[in-house]
Amino acid sequence: MTSPLETGYGHAAIGPHEAPQDALDLIFIEGLQGRTVIGIHASELHSPQTVRIDLQAGVPRAQACDTDRIGDTIDYGAVRERLHRLLAEHRLQLLEAFAEAIADILLREFGAAWVRVKVSKPRKFDDLEAVGVQIERRAPVGTSSTARGGAMLRLIGSGMVPGEG
Repeated sequence: MTSPLETGYGHAAIGPHEAPQDALDLIFIEGLQGRTVIGIHASELHSPQTVRIDLQAGVPRAQACDTDRIGDTIDYGAVRERLHRLLAEHRLQLLEAFAEAIADILLREFGAAWVRVKVSKPRKFDDLEAVGVQIERRAPVGTSSTARGGAMLRLIGSGMVPGEG
């Protein structure tokens, strides 16, 4: 299956009679590190360990290109804060489930149309750099802009006003 990065579009490559309305702008975070309790072995269930999060979130040609307003795209500062909250609050054991939770946050709370999430445990074993999982998800058709408006209202309602800090 072709990814949006390979085609430049949020879905499979477009045909000759289709408009390129699925073009995506990608917002990314690389190398966010935090400590959290996650794992399946007894040694992992009581002490926090380092995890690294890399993500890409695609939005259909962000209006921010035209308006130059952060409210018209995904605010990666707000995403960063949300990920730190997830690291502190989750009760998941598998990196797969943790990556899925991140993807769900990006799709539902931040209105992304497509996401790629990579979660790894650096230096989990002495003889390798990292172990982890990478997933890709798409928002159900027609949900990204609606979810985005709701996400902004939830942020404002929770006291997290975009652009203030």
